[in-house]
Amino acid sequence: MSQTLTHTQTAVPALRPDRNKGRPVWEEKPGAAGQTLKGGVLALVLAAVLVPIWIVVLTSFSTSGAINRAGGLVLVPDGLTLDAYRAVLQDGPVTRAVLVSLAITAVGTLLSMVVSVLCAYGLSRSRSLGHRTILMVLIVTMFVSGGLIPTYLVVTGLGGYGQYWSLILPGAVSVFNILVLRAFYSGTAAELIDAARMDGCSEWRILWSVVLPTSRAVTAVIALFYAVGYWNSFFNVMLYMPTESGKWPLQYVLLQYVSYGQSIPGTTNSGFGSLHQQSAPLSLQMAVVVLTLVPILLVYPFMQKHFKTGVLTGAIKG
Repeated sequence: MSQTLTHTQTAVPALRPDRNKGRPVWEEKPGAAGQTLKGGVLALVLAAVLVPIWIVVLTSFSTSGAINRAGGLVLVPDGLTLDAYRAVLQDGPVTRAVLVSLAITAVGTLLSMVVSVLCAYGLSRSRSLGHRTILMVLIVTMFVSGGLIPTYLVVTGLGGYGQYWSLILPGAVSVFNILVLRAFYSGTAAELIDAARMDGCSEWRILWSVVLPTSRAVTAVIALFYAVGYWNSFFNVMLYMPTESGKWPLQYVLLQYVSYGQSIPGTTNSGFGSLHQQSAPLSLQMAVVVLTLVPILLVYPFMQKHFKTGVLTGAIKG
């Protein structure tokens, strides 16, 4: 008997719980080639993202001589200066464009979130009036639209030409974002809502005290989507205020000055006209590009922890 036990103990290998710690039992341990390949791919992706940003930022800090020696965009530091940023930030049109973009982004994001949250919550309640009909109408608008010319005629007919609201209201609501919010709100635990109703809470109180606190992830992601959309928007400016240079947001200034190589109207002897003589034009262009990147780069790290949960909301059920 003892010989049998001894044979059995020697035949069955001892379990090593620390082997592949943190890895499912059905997942094989990656080999050296696989790890090397993954590391190489990640390094290439990281380089593809960071190298262009490095070049743009470095060029914006470079002197005229460094840019001339590099033949354009600068890859290696050579003569750094803050002249381009001093010139851009001291110039009226660019500073005003930054303030305009910040105001449009803040007001537009707030308005879009209020409308989207209220619409999504109403559509998520099965007993709400006409929720199925409204939902079908919204879905149809995702595939069928009036077109650019009718939209332009409506906005200008309402007096929107040259007005700030024409940069916000025509694209204030995204049906896709409403559907994402609705999917999340529909999955809110019914017990929480029933308990709130038993405590005498109204629908407004349920939305504010129950639904929104349990949906911070998706709310943060949708707010980020709206904010990035408003911050990067320039097409509506081309339609509704192409000659109102004092009302241009930063992205349209970037389009005019960097892409088209034009100066801001009304600044022939000052502003951009004088900037071309004070510093290298390319460094000024890259400085404006950096100014457009900074707000999003500052906000995104705070939203990143919610991004994965918010984007995948409604994609997987179980």
